[in-house]
Amino acid sequence: MYMGEEHLFSVEQITAMLLTKLKETAENSLKKPVTDCVISVPSFFTDAERRSVLDAAQIVGLNCLRLMNDMTAVALNYGIYKQDLPSLDEKPRIVVFVDMGHSAFQVSACAFNKGKLKVLGTAFDPFLGGKNFDEKLVEYFCAEFKTKYKLDAKSKIRALLRLYQECEKLKKLMSSNSTDLPLNIECFMNDKDVSGKMNRSQFEELCAELLQKIEVPLYSLMEQTHLKVEDVSAVEIVGGATRIPAVKERIAKFFGKDISTTLNADEAVARGCALQCAILSPAFKVREFSVTDAVPFPISLVWNHDSEDTEGIHEVFSRNHAAPFSKVLTFLRRGPFELEAFYSDPQGVPYPEAKIGRFVVQNVSAQKDGEKSRVKVKVRVNTHGIFTISTASMVEKVPTEENEMSSEADMECLNQRPPENTDTDKNVQQDNSEAGTQPQVQTDAQQTSQSPPSPELTSEENKIPDADKANEKKVDQPPEAKKPKIKVVNVELPIEANLVWQLGKDLLNMYIETEGKMIMQDKLEKERNDAKNAVEEYVYEFRDKLCGPYEKFICEQDHQNFLRLLTETEDWLYEEGEDQAKQAYVDKLEELMKIGTPVKVRFQEAEERPKMFEELGQRLQHYAKIAADFRNKDEKYNHIDESEMKKVEKSVNEVMEWMNNVMNAQAKKSLDQDPVVRAQEIKIKIKELNNTCEPVVTQPKPKIESPKLERTPNGPNIDKKEEDLEDKNNFGAEPPHQNGECYPNEKNSVNMDLD
Repeated sequence: MYMGEEHLFSVEQITAMLLTKLKETAENSLKKPVTDCVISVPSFFTDAERRSVLDAAQIVGLNCLRLMNDMTAVALNYGIYKQDLPSLDEKPRIVVFVDMGHSAFQVSACAFNKGKLKVLGTAFDPFLGGKNFDEKLVEYFCAEFKTKYKLDAKSKIRALLRLYQECEKLKKLMSSNSTDLPLNIECFMNDKDVSGKMNRSQFEELCAELLQKIEVPLYSLMEQTHLKVEDVSAVEIVGGATRIPAVKERIAKFFGKDISTTLNADEAVARGCALQCAILSPAFKVREFSVTDAVPFPISLVWNHDSEDTEGIHEVFSRNHAAPFSKVLTFLRRGPFELEAFYSDPQGVPYPEAKIGRFVVQNVSAQKDGEKSRVKVKVRVNTHGIFTISTASMVEKVPTEENEMSSEADMECLNQRPPENTDTDKNVQQDNSEAGTQPQVQTDAQQTSQSPPSPELTSEENKIPDADKANEKKVDQPPEAKKPKIKVVNVELPIEANLVWQLGKDLLNMYIETEGKMIMQDKLEKERNDAKNAVEEYVYEFRDKLCGPYEKFICEQDHQNFLRLLTETEDWLYEEGEDQAKQAYVDKLEELMKIGTPVKVRFQEAEERPKMFEELGQRLQHYAKIAADFRNKDEKYNHIDESEMKKVEKSVNEVMEWMNNVMNAQAKKSLDQDPVVRAQEIKIKIKELNNTCEPVVTQPKPKIESPKLERTPNGPNIDKKEEDLEDKNNFGAEPPHQNGECYPNEKNSVNMDLD
């Protein structure tokens, strides 16, 4: 239900709503707009799920720089701060990370060298997490309450949710206490209070089945990576559910060593994403640290042969293959063809659809001499962990004049010459060596630039699917005599992609528009709630103060009428005014403030006015004393002109008369009447008085210059620095005399302080 109507929202829209809230939180904290981000996803997410997350980010207007696997983010957070990692030429340090959160269990093994991280393998149980332990407790107490109180907690959603919350609290308490712990819920159902108890040993018995599942992903990880327990240097645990003592014990027992909890269990993934975002951003300077992830599921391609009904199939990325990564496959075709990508092991994928998508390579045609064209297809797992066919190109042979023939074209022809071997596997190996030309290596490196390249990222693999291609290649060999007159050109080909669970452009734009409207509606709703809260706050605040500090500042009749109006407004808020437009609350607040503001002003003036009068009186006394001293011929002020001092006296007398008049008038007023003079007016008078008097009384005395003394020619010729030094040395001593002269530091010197 949204805005009083039932709506159907897609999973992308729901995720976008969450991202919108996170975006607002970040922007409010940073005080600046947020657009670039790194988003973490479970390592077992398939392509369809990853594309959904990217679509959700696009709906909100976020630029997702990278979708990062949870465990890879944890490993980055762990490794980037380590100063004692082995150097690149040494054996890497193997660390296993274990994460059990609310709903899933993930483990990964990572190899660390200085400035480098490589994910060796991952394993997971997407259906084992903290919520499963909560469910065991809920089931236990549901059965107990049914027997003990004859209450069926599952029949009411609200009661069941309360039980879930209490069971989660109990689970956390049992992590630090082994004694019996109570569970009490007041007014659980039918106004009945319920209670129960549980201890850690009972809890572990209830969850024995879940605890056995912990070892399955651990065994799987060690099997995939061919690691032994002795090879693991450390085991780091994160995630809220790893705080359960029995979970810790199982993990520690499996690896035969103490587990480490140096990472923040709740924030490790988010911190890793923040570090990755900083690495990708040009605005931050971060220590160089390359991250090589792993492909969680093996991916295969299937295609139809050009002239046969049989299908060709090839696994392009094996499980735990390095990612991001690109490969180049070579096909011989006379026309457009279709490739279908799918997960090789559907049983190991926690998603109902094993297919990834269909890709149609278009605009393929035979060569002018009728032979098949050589088509190079680049397949890639990108930085988001999503499989795609990024580019396709057709090799065309174009005749050229002999004098235009270049050595570069000749080299291209030689590189494109197909091998004569009829064995398909040997073709793959042969093409690997031939296809790895320098321009292609550079292209691959550019595509993997978001993650620092590893040595593997620039390799290529070319597959020639047809078994009978060797015969056709033999047919291609006779034209080799004309090779000097043939130039090879690569023509880019369009690719049509039909992906599983891919939002269409029109639908995505509609979601973006809908989300924008909902964000605007949220702002309007917030403003409406703020207006409503302002009325409620004003009612409560004024009601308290009318019976306290404001009581003297409103007459009895107005006091009773205002209290009645406040009570009526409160009743209106919780009845008719429960769900009104923003303007209705604004009008109500204005109505209350018409009466309340004068009362508040009287109170504030009564607080501020005496202070301002006291300050004004002090200034008047100060200037009046200076004027009296001037009349008494005080030497301090004998340099001031008499006409200017008369201005000071006049200003002081006028302000003093004004102050006496308003103070007398104010004394005749009661506190519940508006004041004769405001504190602000008194402040202005003080400023005017200072502006008139201060420049006069602070006039500086005129300086009297002393005559300069010169030495006679008979005097000693002393350098200035030496003279200064002599003066310092003779400080306080009897000044020297020479030829009847007096030096400036003599007591009778005319160079004395006239003041």
